[in-house]
Amino acid sequence: MILINLKFTVKPELADQWMDAVAQYTADVRSEAGNMFFEWYRPVEGGENEYFLLEGFTDEGAKAHVESPHFQEGLDAMRPLLATTPQIISEQVGAEGFGPMGELQIG
Repeated sequence: MILINLKFTVKPELADQWMDAVAQYTADVRSEAGNMFFEWYRPVEGGENEYFLLEGFTDEGAKAHVESPHFQEGLDAMRPLLATTPQIISEQVGAEGFGPMGELQIG
C-alpha cells in the first residue's frame, strides 16, 4: 500500500472555501479503483488555515491516480488557494489498510 500524508497551508482569507474547491476532486479520487481511503482533516488546535490529507492506494492505484485527468484538475483547483507549497510524506508500507490497534483493544 502507498500511504500519503499531505499538509496544505491555505491563504487565510480563503481557508473556508477549501473543501468546496476540492469537492469534485475528492469525489473523483474516492471513486478510483485503487483508492483505499482519502480523508481531509483540520487541526484541532491552531492551524485555522491548514488542511491535512490522508490517502491510501494500492500499489497499482497510486500510479493510476497521478496519471488520471482529474489529478491535474485537482491541483489546478487547489493552486490559487494555497499560501505555500504543500508538504508530503509518501511511503510504501507493508499494510493493506487499517487494522486494530494492539495497545488499545476494546471489547
